[in-house]
Amino acid sequence: MLLSKGFEVEVYTGTPEGKVVGLSSQIVRDLHGFVREPDSRNVEYTTAPLCNYDRLLCALLRPRRDLRNYLKSLGDYTIVPGSTLSLGDSSRFHRSDPDNHYHDYIENTYHTNIVTASIHINIGIDDIETLMRAYRLIRLEAPLILALSASSPFLDNKPSGYHSTRWHLFPHTPKDVPLFHNHQHFIDWTQEQLILGTMQNVRHLWCSVRPNGDNRPYSLNRLELRISDLVLNPIHLLAITAIIEARIWQVLENKDLDPLTQSTIKETELLKMVKYNEQAVSKNSLNAQLFHWQDGRKIVAKEWIEQLLPELFPIAKAKGFSCFLSPTYKMLEQGNQAQQWLHQYDQGMSIPEIITQAIKSTHQEEVELEDKLCEQVLVA
Repeated sequence: MLLSKGFEVEVYTGTPEGKVVGLSSQIVRDLHGFVREPDSRNVEYTTAPLCNYDRLLCALLRPRRDLRNYLKSLGDYTIVPGSTLSLGDSSRFHRSDPDNHYHDYIENTYHTNIVTASIHINIGIDDIETLMRAYRLIRLEAPLILALSASSPFLDNKPSGYHSTRWHLFPHTPKDVPLFHNHQHFIDWTQEQLILGTMQNVRHLWCSVRPNGDNRPYSLNRLELRISDLVLNPIHLLAITAIIEARIWQVLENKDLDPLTQSTIKETELLKMVKYNEQAVSKNSLNAQLFHWQDGRKIVAKEWIEQLLPELFPIAKAKGFSCFLSPTYKMLEQGNQAQQWLHQYDQGMSIPEIITQAIKSTHQEEVELEDKLCEQVLVA
């Protein structure tokens, strides 16, 4: 049996030319399974926790098809790729729910730095202490996930200087989040943050990775990665997910795989290191030079992933999902979406042309995948 996996998918809506338009109030009102974000220009849907990768693929595609059909009923609207407001306007906040007091706080505190689109990846882990150990390892390797997923090199119709402008701008809250030693440490720390006001509620933990569950911080059953930029290509997203699942299987099968015991670096330095690595990757993604958590050695993000893959493939093969891990090699060879877009920009394409082309190719990928696979999966 594979681990359960589910996604929270945030997407922008707008015109075929890439102008982002706030439509979330209508979408949430009329379309089942979608929820609003504080800004009306993006909307979120969530997939049910599933173990099978083929079914996950369809679970990603079907709501998107429904959303596209609904957007057509409103006018000439579509889904806009990217994790930031590539063509603007980041100077204004478009409230989706003016009466929501939590949204008041978000707008006043963070303004449009939180108006981003991303993928949150949830992996089910039943044993809480194993979940905390997986959290520690994946937290230190989360920059690798951002390196593969980076898709936000533009903001307000200009190159931002970052491959993931989203993660560069996004408010990491609270400022300092520990490598929780155990479940009780997580409970005590969360209660302290709520008292101090550094967290407004139990959901207000905005870091790269967090323990998650229906009654945080007490009842936990999954690990949530929040660092990933928006990956609309579902094959690429499942490859990233397969990396995480295979790594977590290593944690499940090897109780000694824990940065707190396997690293030669002090915990305080590990936390500084992971902050540095996240920012380095937001700047240069796969080409970023990082520090490895085991001993502090320097390593390029792409090379770190290439070194991990031979460890992960035997696990994925034994569990039956290695074919979903395989596309990682192509992703490393071709570069992530941010790198591809920046290459097109350097070749002379304008940012509106790049986004318009990405809108068309994303839709075509979805149609081809759904036609080829989803009907077979539903019949099987």
